[in-house]
Amino acid sequence: MHLKTDRPRPAGEPAIKVLMMPRDANVHQTIFGGVILSHIDQAGAVHARYLGCERVVTVTMQAVTFELPVYVGDTVSFFTATGRIGRTSITVLVDVWAHRFAAPHEEVPVTTAEVTYVNVGPGPDRRPIPVPR
Repeated sequence: MHLKTDRPRPAGEPAIKVLMMPRDANVHQTIFGGVILSHIDQAGAVHARYLGCERVVTVTMQAVTFELPVYVGDTVSFFTATGRIGRTSITVLVDVWAHRFAAPHEEVPVTTAEVTYVNVGPGPDRRPIPVPR
C-alpha cells in the first residue's frame, strides 16, 4: 500500500482546526483514530452548512486512510472539498494535516476521508430534503 504523504497542502482555510490534548491520546501519546474521525465528521458537516444544508446526518464514512500518527500537542487542520452533490445527499472529501508541536515548521498530511451526509428537514421525523442548489 502506497500512502499519499507527498501530496500538496490544500489551498485556503481549513473547515476546522483543533489542538490535540492528552485526553485524546493513548498511552503512546498518539491520538485515537476515533477522535480524528469525530473531527472529520464535524468538518464535513461544517462544509455542508456552507453549501446551504441547515442540518445533516452522517450516512457513511468511507475511504478513511490513516497515513501518519497525530501526537499530543499537534494542531490539526481539517480541509474540505465537495465530492458529489445528489438530490438529498452530499459527499465531502476531508484532507487532514498536522502541524507538529515537536517540530514547529513541520506540517504533514495525516488522514484522508470521504463522508456522505443526507440533508434533513426540521421536526421530529427529520425526513430527507433536497440539497439547496
